[in-house]
Amino acid sequence: MENLFDAFDKYQGISDQAKQAFANRMTLMEVEKGQLIVTEGQLADHLYYFLEGSARSYYTRENRDITVSFTLDGEFVAAMHSFITGKPSYEKIETLEKSKILKISHNALQECFADFPELERAYRMILEKYYIVLEEHQIFSKFKTAKERYLELMQNRPKVIQKASVGHIASYLDMTIETLSRTRAKI
Repeated sequence: MENLFDAFDKYQGISDQAKQAFANRMTLMEVEKGQLIVTEGQLADHLYYFLEGSARSYYTRENRDITVSFTLDGEFVAAMHSFITGKPSYEKIETLEKSKILKISHNALQECFADFPELERAYRMILEKYYIVLEEHQIFSKFKTAKERYLELMQNRPKVIQKASVGHIASYLDMTIETLSRTRAKI
């Protein structure tokens, strides 16, 4: 739980009582590598926090996986569209390794917000960070060279390179495995 409390320390003004109330509403999951914690077509009504492990969020189009983000230990993840709207998810979230994950339901999260408004502020800030990461990824995948995209990933998220498969990384960087291999060889 200390990892979870550390995550909240990034956001000022959250009382120990609020942190504890949030933690008390979470459930621990221990999952194996390759397990889907969110499935396409189902309601994604949980927010997840990775104590240990990693995951990728992806879509499948024309029999091709398109990785949109990676989650590492100490980070939150959800299929946001489904989590917020209550509609079925078109996204999948799959663990990349054996993982320890805390989860909280949408309803329990709303109860926390009602009891501790400072948690709602932290949640908004987490969402803002999530949005910025997605927007930056979309921009850099369209306007930067393959080498620039790979170097940026190496600089900003080196653990992803260690934990994700070459295929997942290539998909995330919007390139083929062959292009990624050539890019890596030149670095």
